[in-house]
Amino acid sequence: MTPRPELLAGALEQSIRDAIGNEFRLAEGYRPPAAGSGPVDGSDRPLFGKFMASAQAARLDAEADGLAAIAATGAIRTPAVLARGEAGGVAWLILEWLDLQPIADDATAGRAAEALAAMHRSEGEHFGWHRDNFIGATPQANPASDNWSHFFAHQRLQPQFERAAANGHGGELQKDGRRVVERLAALFLDQRPRPSLLHGDLWHGNIGALADGTPVIFDPACYYGDREADIAMSELFGGLPYGFYASYRRLMPLSVDYETRKQLYNLYHILNHLNLFGRGYLSQACRMASQLRQALGR
Repeated sequence: MTPRPELLAGALEQSIRDAIGNEFRLAEGYRPPAAGSGPVDGSDRPLFGKFMASAQAARLDAEADGLAAIAATGAIRTPAVLARGEAGGVAWLILEWLDLQPIADDATAGRAAEALAAMHRSEGEHFGWHRDNFIGATPQANPASDNWSHFFAHQRLQPQFERAAANGHGGELQKDGRRVVERLAALFLDQRPRPSLLHGDLWHGNIGALADGTPVIFDPACYYGDREADIAMSELFGGLPYGFYASYRRLMPLSVDYETRKQLYNLYHILNHLNLFGRGYLSQACRMASQLRQALGR
């Protein structure tokens, strides 16, 4: 049962005060939501809060973990993690409030590319991550692996195809999907990606800039993988300005076959959207799976 708003507000205020100091007070009349995200009004400054049922609290822990890992590289700004707490069946994650604007011009985009390239130079010993996490609301398994194509086939694509089948999406999608999973290694015969630190969900809505142009990324789904997977995702839903891609390619050139592997990496996200949001993504998922199956041969 969700606690009364005033009791939840009291628990939230104490959680933040324990983390950042006793001077913090919630603004008079502020009542935190039982679910959702947005400003947390403080008497002296706003913060940003994410709220969800305690049963889903692992998602908040995974996000805090990813933000800390990115921040530790010193390569690119993230919102600081301030507090994590729970009360009465509601869990929250409190972050630094940052006034962000979209990456809209080539100069700011170039700075973002430089920062992302620096983050990608942070490498792990294996592909995967030290814990499982989430892509949106979907669990994402991250066992350590020395074989990138096997990892992506069996820890990324195959689980999404299985979820799609369970959701009633069979037929050609599953036939093409099985072929892609089976033959995926053929796309990496001449490519040996390094295990770079990835944001993991880097569409343009998860990157922005401060007023001075400092780039900021947030809402991560981190793991160590092929850096081109982040670049591919950044192109999926509208993309970033040309200057971002030109600057990144200058610093860290992409592979000759990037355009084909981009389809592979973005199929993962389209399948995830199909599984989370429904049939509106089915035709796109089918088209991408079919094109990859054809590229891999029958």
